[in-house]
Amino acid sequence: MHYTDRVHAGRVLGARLEYLRGEDPVVLGLPRGGVPVAAVVAALLTAELDVVLVGKVGAPGTAELAVGAVGEGRHGSDWVEVRAEPVLALLELSWSDVADTVARVKADLTDQSRRLRGGGEPHSLRGRTVVVVDDGVATGSTVEAAVRVVRGLGAERVVLAVPVAPASVVDRLTEIADDVVCPLAPDDLNSVGQWYEDFTQVDDAEVRELLSR
Repeated sequence: MHYTDRVHAGRVLGARLEYLRGEDPVVLGLPRGGVPVAAVVAALLTAELDVVLVGKVGAPGTAELAVGAVGEGRHGSDWVEVRAEPVLALLELSWSDVADTVARVKADLTDQSRRLRGGGEPHSLRGRTVVVVDDGVATGSTVEAAVRVVRGLGAERVVLAVPVAPASVVDRLTEIADDVVCPLAPDDLNSVGQWYEDFTQVDDAEVRELLSR
């Protein structure tokens, strides 16, 4: 199976998430590509829609190696910091060693929130069932950080929903999310886009329009 586009992927996920309809969930899309998928899921579940803003914190001199992640708080200042302690220990680093990088990530996320929400406040997640949605997963590092951030914001239950992800990554993600919904889990995944007929890039304007509905 391939997806026609992100709307089709959202419909497939929404059908598999029907069991959440009575739980008044919050659906969070990972910008930017995950938001059109999340919007369809939210509509099918008659749920609130928002974004989850997460930034990876790279190691000094090796930015692609993540030593943690930072997630947007609910009031503009109460940030959630997720530290990859084994990686920090391996590199003989402390969290204070990456303080400048953390500050830059927070500034970027603040700017991203302003651009996408137009100054609006994020939804409260405390005590809620939260569905984290992306348009696909390659390594899983970003969605893993998102799940941990959502837990840090007080979510009672976290469901991860993605249209496609490698089977090995799905297995790993089941250890951190309460449930993982992934209709396509191939053994090998070269790129997420190969599983879509239309994988057009999503811009900020489209995300803003979806969030304003």
